[in-house]
Amino acid sequence: MSAVALLRYLMDEAFDGRGIEASNEAQSLMANLATVEQGHWQVRLPGSVRTIGSIAVHVGSCKVMYADHAFAAGRLTWDSPEVAPWPEFEAPLAGTLDWLRSSHEALMRHVEALTDDDLEQPRNANWGEARETRWLLSTLLQHDAYHAGEINRMRALLAGEDRWQWQISLGVDPLPALATAVGPEDAR
Repeated sequence: MSAVALLRYLMDEAFDGRGIEASNEAQSLMANLATVEQGHWQVRLPGSVRTIGSIAVHVGSCKVMYADHAFAAGRLTWDSPEVAPWPEFEAPLAGTLDWLRSSHEALMRHVEALTDDDLEQPRNANWGEARETRWLLSTLLQHDAYHAGEINRMRALLAGEDRWQWQISLGVDPLPALATAVGPEDAR
């Protein structure tokens, strides 16, 4: 397998990997977004500003910006309609998921055109610095995984179910054990 083929596989897995189908556990961005309830899409957790919807738009915006600056004319800004298709906190859930998919597909068309030697070539980042192609693409891969984790945590808190999947499957409630281990006053 070539380095580009491996990178494509890893980027696609971070974006939309299926994970463990038997237990419905997936860490990818789109798998986490697929289970967000409509009523939780633009809800802010106490003390926070960002919503699941605003994080999803941010991820797509970065894909569009990186692709434009590394592989195209580099003319887009954060205010360009291609980068910010909705006013802040007004992005619709279904429309955002469709836009994320098309943004990822557009980026991946550039990746698919690369050779292994291209990965070490400098390309422009959206902030004006030249970085190796592999660094830029690795950053986007990590970006999907990072925000998938954020979305997973927010979704769990908003749904009122913060246990691990295995705990849910086995009916395990870790809080009584925690209260015994550290004392009831520390378990709050």
